Amino acid sequence: MPFLDRIQRWADDRPHDTAVVVAGRRLSWAELRDSATAAVSGAKAVTVLAESNSVDFAVRFAAAVAGERQCAVLDPTWPAQLQQEIRQRLDGSARPGDVAPDDALADGPPEATFLVGLTSGTTSVPKAFTRSRQSWRKSFDASIEFFGLRQDDVTLAPGPLAASLNLYALAECLYAGSEFQTLEMFDVGDVHAAITHDGVTRLVLVPTMLRLLSERGLTGCVDAAGVRTIICAGSKLDARTLEAARRWAPNATIFEYYGASELSFVSGAGLPAGELDAGGTGIGRAFPGVEVRILDDGGTRLPDGEAGNICVRSGMVSNGYLWGDDGEALRSFDGWFTVGDQGYLAEDGLHILGRRADMILTSGKNVYPHEVELALASVPGVAAAIAAGMPDDLRGQRVVAGVVPAHGGISANQLKAGLENILARDKRPLQYFALSELPTTDRGKVSRNMLLEWISSHDQRVRPLGH
Repeated sequence: MPFLDRIQRWADDRPHDTAVVVAGRRLSWAELRDSATAAVSGAKAVTVLAESNSVDFAVRFAAAVAGERQCAVLDPTWPAQLQQEIRQRLDGSARPGDVAPDDALADGPPEATFLVGLTSGTTSVPKAFTRSRQSWRKSFDASIEFFGLRQDDVTLAPGPLAASLNLYALAECLYAGSEFQTLEMFDVGDVHAAITHDGVTRLVLVPTMLRLLSERGLTGCVDAAGVRTIICAGSKLDARTLEAARRWAPNATIFEYYGASELSFVSGAGLPAGELDAGGTGIGRAFPGVEVRILDDGGTRLPDGEAGNICVRSGMVSNGYLWGDDGEALRSFDGWFTVGDQGYLAEDGLHILGRRADMILTSGKNVYPHEVELALASVPGVAAAIAAGMPDDLRGQRVVAGVVPAHGGISANQLKAGLENILARDKRPLQYFALSELPTTDRGKVSRNMLLEWISSHDQRVRPLGH
């Protein structure tokens, strides 16, 4: 396990059906099996994949996890020095068992580690955690049931396979016997062409991609009526993105979910065709096989409606860290695991507020930027929003917000009016700034600290909003 036995099965049952397509290059199930089998003899005990998208990536990934081998997938755009340091750490930290002497394309023991995942941390070197074959097998079963993946689906995940969202989508399709497609790199026109000509029925992507595809698809009259499933991860869908996606892909169930690399899937919700329920902090109900509780810092269970640590118990949780664990990254309360995300349970399921480290303490009140950002994103005229806590002598911190206007500009008064009935008064920003772009790190993550730096340095990309 987790998926090599399935590749063998699909290759025997449906040898000529398509398994993987990358930028127009196709591999059948038999071709994938045969190519991966031929590559097993050259696979190391620990393989490091740092490659751009290709069918060869899928072949090497399958070969790299045969027997008791392990695979670490790195972003090929990371600096060479960082990649080298990670390779050296893996050589010293990962201790796999003996590899299969017959070099067969066969799964190793369920409890054995097969994947070394890398996630961003406070240091320059990403934290490294491990996953067992059994944890991914259980994740496949849960996600296939929750998202309704079928063998006749054609899944397109247009992002980099080095990202966990897309790597998992590839492996899930190999497990389910369902065709998987991706591109060499994300391109709106190429995605539209795949949807038009390749019978794509399922999209796996992040909200920013969905907005681009939907808005440009509507402008260019690209028919997405055949898409029946859209799975979004990374952040909540804002009202503008959801409305555009609804018009562009009118027959699709749109899923958003909460999870973490170390926890796997936690909770999610699917909006059937026609529904337009965006905004808010709700993120649906627990995945199959997952239990969710809200615990305080001492491990005591909190009542519904009270915020605390989102804690999970399931067979999908990772094994822990090879390095980078500061004792807070993945905590356990008697078998209930948390990555520090804060939230609460209500009648409609789990609500997520954000990371504790991001919390703003203003005049004795706890404010989560995530909640402010979701509210701002629902205001007409806002394309994107970010909130942060600015040092304040009187309040400790004050809430400030930056918005990227959708079109024609926007005023502070319009923003204040838009928040009037959707955000509590003590959570509303005291200052608003117009941004030419969202502040992001060199790895593409939105940075609240960078917003504060822009404001303090009077950066040209930010300007105060008047009334």
